[in-house]
Amino acid sequence: MTTPPRPVKLGSAPDSWGVWFPDDPQQTPWERFLDEVAAAGYTRIELGPYGYLPTDPARLQEELGKRGLEMTAGTIFEHLHRPDSWDSTWQGVSAAASLTAAMGARHLVVIPDFWRDPSTGAVIEEAQLTDEQWTPYARSIDRLAKQVRDEFGLQVQFHPHADTHVDTHENVERFLAATDPSLVTLCLDTGHISYCGGDNLKLIQDYPDRIGYVHLKQVVPAVVDKAHAEGIGFGEAVRLGAMCEPPLGIPEMPPILEALSALDAELFAIVEQDMYPCPPDQPFPIAKRTCDYLTTCGGGRLV
Repeated sequence: MTTPPRPVKLGSAPDSWGVWFPDDPQQTPWERFLDEVAAAGYTRIELGPYGYLPTDPARLQEELGKRGLEMTAGTIFEHLHRPDSWDSTWQGVSAAASLTAAMGARHLVVIPDFWRDPSTGAVIEEAQLTDEQWTPYARSIDRLAKQVRDEFGLQVQFHPHADTHVDTHENVERFLAATDPSLVTLCLDTGHISYCGGDNLKLIQDYPDRIGYVHLKQVVPAVVDKAHAEGIGFGEAVRLGAMCEPPLGIPEMPPILEALSALDAELFAIVEQDMYPCPPDQPFPIAKRTCDYLTTCGGGRLV
């Protein structure tokens, strides 16, 4: 019997307000972000960089509650491909996971660290993991996911990302093959998959049980091509306009939403449009248009 489509739950994130860091004078103040994300029509958000929003659970819950917002996930980077990195990784992960769990969310989006400096674009380590590095890295991610689940009750959603070791379609598939499906599922970021030349629809089709969470994002092919051709880092590509609001880029959103709603899973689809840094008045109208567009083009597949 065919499973009836399940609506995907829409939300947004600090990223769409130009927020990449816990504290940066170029970023939107957190109060303005919360006010504007609610005014744009969203009722769900991600935590964003740990320390950007208040880290006191009672205060954060109050700030969310008075704006009618709920938290879907926390977000944190890991660097477990590096030797002796467990303690430093766990320090950041556990802090974000604790606050996320206190907000009643069930997911922790975990992003691998960069091989290229996101600010300068300088190459700081090898762009590819060796065959010898893949297995211990995957085992460390499994260990992280199990500990996050056991201590905080959260599901790790691993986020492939440009300028990291889990980026291309091939590397995403290698990561999935190397990690435990009972512990680790994907945060499918449609923009990063497209940025790195991958096929979002094929990943959804081939790994339906590993898609646990979604970031909705589009890229501008001409800017992405320029970045790859000239060896430009992801941060600079963003400043050049690599990310855009839908429906102005790729991948097309309606087929993605249709494929996601056909999965036998409850999914959150969090809108992200990287644009750090950006003028303070730029994010809100984009967020409003994006919310309106996705709700319309979702055809009942978004709630």
